[in-house]
Amino acid sequence: MRVLLSLLMIVLTVSCSSLGEDRDEFANLSTEEQFYRDANRQLNSSNFTGAVRTYEALESRFPFGQYAAQAQLELIYANYRSGNVEGARAAADRFIRLHPDHPSIDYAYYLKGVASFTENSGFVSRFLPTDPSKRDISRARDAFTEFSLLLALYPDSDYAADARARMIFLRNSLADYEIHVSTYYLERRAYIAALNRARYVVENFQGSPAVADAVSILAECYLRLGLDDLADTSAALLKTNFPEHPSLDTEGNFVVRNDVTNPSMLYTMSFGLLGSNADNTPLAPTTRPNPSIAPESATPNTGRSLLNILTLGRFGNNSPVIMPDEVPPVSPTDELPGNSQP
Repeated sequence: MRVLLSLLMIVLTVSCSSLGEDRDEFANLSTEEQFYRDANRQLNSSNFTGAVRTYEALESRFPFGQYAAQAQLELIYANYRSGNVEGARAAADRFIRLHPDHPSIDYAYYLKGVASFTENSGFVSRFLPTDPSKRDISRARDAFTEFSLLLALYPDSDYAADARARMIFLRNSLADYEIHVSTYYLERRAYIAALNRARYVVENFQGSPAVADAVSILAECYLRLGLDDLADTSAALLKTNFPEHPSLDTEGNFVVRNDVTNPSMLYTMSFGLLGSNADNTPLAPTTRPNPSIAPESATPNTGRSLLNILTLGRFGNNSPVIMPDEVPPVSPTDELPGNSQP
């Protein structure tokens, strides 16, 4: 019992002392200038969390003071350096809305873009080599838009050069993301979807390294769809502009890929250690049948057993079954409909 009472007294003492510290955190600060100088001291000493609290206290106590606008501007940077990128963007939006004619308004636009750019990089990428184009790129799009707005409104800003360099990186990442999605569709034989993604890269990301992969995917999709003329045009374009691309052999001929499209169950269960993931997907026929010409024989019908349907094709019979003709063939001596004997 004595031990419990002692622990309770210790907890109460610590709680009271922490409340007293919170209450007395700004007890020695009375004027606006003192708040501002203390916040700057914390900012310069890399105490960004403390600087955020002091800037917010200054703004709440002196909302119309002479340091209010500058404190709001520096609050953006303090939030960003403390790791609160969402708070940095919110502070930047608030500053832009309240002070549209401020001399440092371009700095607010720039920090807002940098906050989105940093969040797109992520915490893990600081320690592990990850590809940002394989993750969610919504923040990358936001950062690109914000930097574009900065360059459009303030092309002579001191931060324009850095914003332009970041935009190039973001543009390449966005193009790489489209290539990843297009490749995903291609591996699953969704050729139209893959074709549209690759065409989007060619039309909107000229100058990006991903254009070469996009042209290669175009040639692949056109081949799979049986559009040989368009495939030849895409392959010639790839050979002319990107002769060192991996999809071209030593003689410059386009090589059809043979990637993962339908890995075996053993390959999936063993995480790629056993089994096979090769899939020799045949190309579509280059000569398409004329629908106006009726077939000479009945169309083959695929018959599947109940076991084959229930096991999703793993077991049972799924071989094609040729249905017998319902109409007997017409002999040469029979009278054809609509014709009369001479």
